[in-house]
Amino acid sequence: MVPPSPAPAALPALPDEAIQLHATAADWRAAVELAGACLTRAGTAEPAYADEMIRMIEEHGPYVVIAPGLALAHARPGPEVLSDGLAVVTLSTPVDFGHPHNDPVNVVLALAVHSPERHLRMVAELANLFNDSDAVQGLADAESVDQVRAILGARA
Repeated sequence: MVPPSPAPAALPALPDEAIQLHATAADWRAAVELAGACLTRAGTAEPAYADEMIRMIEEHGPYVVIAPGLALAHARPGPEVLSDGLAVVTLSTPVDFGHPHNDPVNVVLALAVHSPERHLRMVAELANLFNDSDAVQGLADAESVDQVRAILGARA
């Protein structure tokens, strides 16, 4: 008998504080810092979580650039994560992460997951949202937090 598939992980809420549209970043580190700051404003991560996301990219390369124009920054669950959280930053000028095919990036998602058991499921669920190539451009073009939430199917 095959065990049932686990239920899809529900995306964390996406409050206004977790969304920054048309931001300016000098480079990929600054873009990830902006996304981390959104998580902090939303109360889901400590400021040090941005440092952890940057450290992961420095150690493992631009693996977070999962589609053309899109980075999904995240780090392992740890004491910097207060609760599950998602942040979205769109950039007025794209930045390079060093990915050979998907640079430059103009949308940075940041994911903080409190539970190690849910971490990979949440990353996979978010990545699957972008099987629709129009979703990244939709986020990049979004003019309101409500548009961002509608594209992601997220709640406030």
